[in-house]
Amino acid sequence: MGRNIVQKIFKKHLKSGKMVAGEKISVKIDQTLTQDATGTMAYLQFEAIGIPRVKTKLSVSYIDHNTLQTGFENADDHKFLQSIAAKHGLYFSRPGNGICHQVHLERFGKPGETLLGSDSHTPTQGGIGMISMGAGGLDVALAMAGQPFHLSMPKVLKVNLKGKLPQWVSGKDVILEVLRRLSVKGGVGKILEYAGAGVKTLSVPERATITNMGAELGATTSIFPSDAVTKEFLKAQGREKDWTELVPDADAAYDEEITIDLKTLQPMIAKPHMPDNVCTVEELAGTKVNQVAIGSCTNSSYKDLMTVAKILKNKTVHPDVSLCISPGSKQVFKMISDNGALADMIAAGARILESTCGPCIGMGQSPQTDAVSIRTFNRNFLGRSGTKSAQVFLTSPEVAAACALTGEITDPRKVAPRAPNIPTPKKFLVDDNLIIPPLSPQKAKKIKIVRGPNIKPCPKRDPMPGTLSGSVLLKTGDNITTDHIMPAGSKILPLRSNVPAISEHVFAPVDSEFPKRAKEAKGGFVVGGANYGQGSSREHAALAPMYLGVKAVITKSFARIHLANLINFGILPLTFVNEKDYNGIAQGDKLELAVKKMGETLVLKNKTKGTQCEVTHSLGERDIAILKAGGALGYVKQGKA
Repeated sequence: MGRNIVQKIFKKHLKSGKMVAGEKISVKIDQTLTQDATGTMAYLQFEAIGIPRVKTKLSVSYIDHNTLQTGFENADDHKFLQSIAAKHGLYFSRPGNGICHQVHLERFGKPGETLLGSDSHTPTQGGIGMISMGAGGLDVALAMAGQPFHLSMPKVLKVNLKGKLPQWVSGKDVILEVLRRLSVKGGVGKILEYAGAGVKTLSVPERATITNMGAELGATTSIFPSDAVTKEFLKAQGREKDWTELVPDADAAYDEEITIDLKTLQPMIAKPHMPDNVCTVEELAGTKVNQVAIGSCTNSSYKDLMTVAKILKNKTVHPDVSLCISPGSKQVFKMISDNGALADMIAAGARILESTCGPCIGMGQSPQTDAVSIRTFNRNFLGRSGTKSAQVFLTSPEVAAACALTGEITDPRKVAPRAPNIPTPKKFLVDDNLIIPPLSPQKAKKIKIVRGPNIKPCPKRDPMPGTLSGSVLLKTGDNITTDHIMPAGSKILPLRSNVPAISEHVFAPVDSEFPKRAKEAKGGFVVGGANYGQGSSREHAALAPMYLGVKAVITKSFARIHLANLINFGILPLTFVNEKDYNGIAQGDKLELAVKKMGETLVLKNKTKGTQCEVTHSLGERDIAILKAGGALGYVKQGKA
């Protein structure tokens, strides 16, 4: 039996375990990336490990999230990150160089290699044939220290593409269709591998859009073959030497398979407040629009913005619409500036923002009260835009541009019969003057780390006792995201380097009294529903609750990255054996759990109600050892890998 692409890359990088779905494995990591919202804590953790220089083939520290400088905190963090990169052998992408995933695709991504990033949209690099996975900052710190990444071997879901996209339909519509079919839980425990004749009709930017939003499925990652289209893209970036062909064997087997006929797709849109709440644009046509935001790591490529510029040329944005556009990288920004496309956008009335994540993480451009905001981003969680009452819709650049002109949700097929044709440039503008390469080990020794007053040490947890007891500090419903647990936005993100300060905002969108209650109770339990912890990889959603004394989180099911983050910070993740037992626990109930012997099932006693139920876990021996050590840092300090 032949191998699929996932198996080929995992086989080459396998350090332990067997490539059987559900089995615990570890894989060697070739590259890492961080961004500034997650990077400061990741590098504080790397320092705590005590390794003088990164051991990966390549590691990059990007500045792309916390660029809105309304106080000293963000600028201090940037200087800290620059000095860390110089000290420990990383590339440093300066503010203004672009969004990590777009820049990495242009300058560093390499088919057949593995990438671990402290950002949930790291799978973007699957668009050029990498196994690229999002993780918490501590897992990335361990990878930089030369340790393998541990995970359960995912199932491989083949997404068979046939046909060719019709006019006005793009890669964004493909992934919205996948989300419509599978839901935000449909990719959990899986890697999506795209195959079939339709693959060759998609450009690398379209493929990257699709793999980027695979994160919204809960998937471990997504991947496309590395083929002639990939080679053309890398050649245009001056990186043809990085290309290698990577395709599945003719007799490759898959765990599951779905088929999408590209020619049957229509322009799609995700309604508030989940990326899988998808329908056709036609169904919502005529809905009044107040804001349009184009950009983010999902849709800010040269192809995307050239398409938008062509649609806007010689037209004017509707008077009731605020249109903002964020180029994904300095390369994209400079190219559309040189060829006149930027001037066309400005003339139409677009507001041009930095080459950063910006509005996608609530960092500026919050819409007006009760606004309808059309965005080309990847997430539309309640309140993520910075305006809780806003109705945020997700769609393609083509649809977004049409909405900006008409002032209402508009099917672009009604605007013109043919969409702009934007071919891949034969040669992209290559100027890496805002990327600082690693210093030599000799020069690095002389670097002093710059630490601003907002940068505090990473908190640690004591080893786990034999019995966990305490009250239920909070009970939540299904689909609690990391935005619910640890919000982002311009007021909270600058506190990422200061866990005591940021912990005051834990669960703020759900229950603003949670931090006070947790501290008064000296910790306790959180009870949640299904798909708990979906969304961003932000480890602060585990780290800050750990600081507040959360001992265990008991749910119907977990999202992958958050589950790993809980383990890394010594919080026990458990699920109900019988989901109906979730109904028998209330906020405030006193719980007790014996954990000295960690069998497959544990007995959870409800001391308030005099009842008990069974809970279980998916922990391997290493996970249990990490929890008993108080988290991954304590485990590593014991000399274990």
